[in-house]
Amino acid sequence: MAKEQALGVFLDELASEQPTPGGGGAAGLSGAMGAALVSMVCNLTIGKPKYAEVEDELKRVLAQAEDLRAKLTDAIADDVVAFDAVMAAYGLPRGTEEEKAARSEKIQAALKSATDVPLECVRLCDEVIRLAEIAAEKGNVNVVSDAGVAVQAAYAGLTSAALNVRVNARSIKDREFAEGRLNELEALLRDARAMTEKTYEVVKNKLG
Repeated sequence: MAKEQALGVFLDELASEQPTPGGGGAAGLSGAMGAALVSMVCNLTIGKPKYAEVEDELKRVLAQAEDLRAKLTDAIADDVVAFDAVMAAYGLPRGTEEEKAARSEKIQAALKSATDVPLECVRLCDEVIRLAEIAAEKGNVNVVSDAGVAVQAAYAGLTSAALNVRVNARSIKDREFAEGRLNELEALLRDARAMTEKTYEVVKNKLG
């Protein structure tokens, strides 16, 4: 999804028979929406006298959220590039032993990239979740529900991108590479789940 592309067009493409954009792009979009909502909470808190003590902190959170929103939006297109590279590698000729070897090498390289791209999306969504926690704790209470939606959107993006890490890592022959990525993924999933649940409870308690 290009930054200037209309959401409706992206959703039409997502619903089509074409393989891209797909789940990876949807994961990036979920994360980007979470980051945008963190920014919204910050923008509706900064400048309010009641929240003067946390203004500087939320200005920093806002800057970080906007950076993450841009990166996660870019991740939507990155996923398409990574997937297309895998498909192109599988389509290479394999009539001779040399072609088979070259094809296998290209496939493995593409699979590694197609593992790292969604893993980076997971990392970015994890950062959004951490910012959403601050927004929920310290942001304008009148929009605390939006901080709750932010953390849920980011968590959805994280867990969705995690599926793409797994599906590509399983086909990688370099098991040291694959297991290293999967171990990092498990740690991120564990921490993100705990923080998401904590933040969601904070939001519910503030809503009464």
